[in-house]
Amino acid sequence: MSSDPARPVIGVLALQGDVREHLAALREQGAEAVTVRRPEELAAVDGLVLPGGESTTMVKLAARFGLLEPLRAAVRGGLPAYGSCAGMILLADRILDAPPDQETVGGLDVTVRRNAFGRQVDSFESDIAFEGLPGERLHAVFIRAPWVEESGEGVDVLGRVVGGPADGRIVAVRQGNLVATSFHPELTGDRRVHAMFADIVRHHLAEQAGAETGNEKEMPS
Repeated sequence: MSSDPARPVIGVLALQGDVREHLAALREQGAEAVTVRRPEELAAVDGLVLPGGESTTMVKLAARFGLLEPLRAAVRGGLPAYGSCAGMILLADRILDAPPDQETVGGLDVTVRRNAFGRQVDSFESDIAFEGLPGERLHAVFIRAPWVEESGEGVDVLGRVVGGPADGRIVAVRQGNLVATSFHPELTGDRRVHAMFADIVRHHLAEQAGAETGNEKEMPS
């Protein structure tokens, strides 16, 4: 892992989906962005993006590459992670309208409905009321997107759809070091979500460095 919070190593799960766009967005935030396909690559990152794509395919490939259990362990261990669209489904503890055997990485105490906004032809764009981001409302792109049906007490709702038939639906959440959005910020020029996640990773690294320094001071000479 990186020892420099100013330039964290952030991986993008590169099994399937829109990987290159996330890599580019993360590099714009000063991060060292790398692809993750194997457990040893996962072990070398300070944070991880789970991109959009096809959630059932991604989880099957993760299991085939021996990556599913390491992903679960890393998230449980506090690794900062951000999931967009299919990545939101992968981070959810519970999913609706999914094949009965579909697994997830888990970590977010939410119930997510797959393809909640409809099929590919029902993809759309909308403004989002997104808490904690500076500036105006976020313009979001939804492609066969999920939404959060229910969230646990420890989950902060960050974003909701504004207007239209899906008005008020939850499309962005955070729980500790985990963030998820229904939409694809990597497909627009607005980098505020990636900047927020990079800051979460930096803060986590700084906390770890502080804890290690404190432990060294407590050790007898």
